[in-house]
Amino acid sequence: MGDLDSGVPCNSKGRSVKTFGGSVVLALLLTAPLAVAQESLPSGKWWNRPEVVRQLNLTPQQQSSLEGVFRQHANGLIDLRAEVQKRSIDLRSELDRQQLNRDAIQEAARKVGDARSKLFERELRLLVDMRAELTAEQWNRFRRVLNAREGVQRRQEQRRNQR
Repeated sequence: MGDLDSGVPCNSKGRSVKTFGGSVVLALLLTAPLAVAQESLPSGKWWNRPEVVRQLNLTPQQQSSLEGVFRQHANGLIDLRAEVQKRSIDLRSELDRQQLNRDAIQEAARKVGDARSKLFERELRLLVDMRAELTAEQWNRFRRVLNAREGVQRRQEQRRNQR
């Protein structure tokens, strides 16, 4: 069925499919991967990189402690990332069904959000535990390095978007 006046397709209850689709898009945008804590850190074992060790003046004890913190959180983070992927697949499966089920889609979206929330919380704990291993001066230097890195990434993205 469709709305004859507007030409907008409607579902069996007369609700606009376009509006429902907009709700789905909004839900997907709101639950998009946003792991701020993880994005704040350079990828990999940054505490072993010679330039970071030099810039932050990390001691061998700090490097060892940071490695321990990483190992403490690694398996849990892997599991939580896998859970986010599984829930995202479930949501995509619901969206790909021939007959859309609003309740099932909303439930799947809620599960994606819950999984991402748990991942974010774990990543934040990792960040806090790593931060605890640094002095205030090292943390401030690290933030300056990260801010510069984020600025470079933003400029690269802007250039890609201009192409």
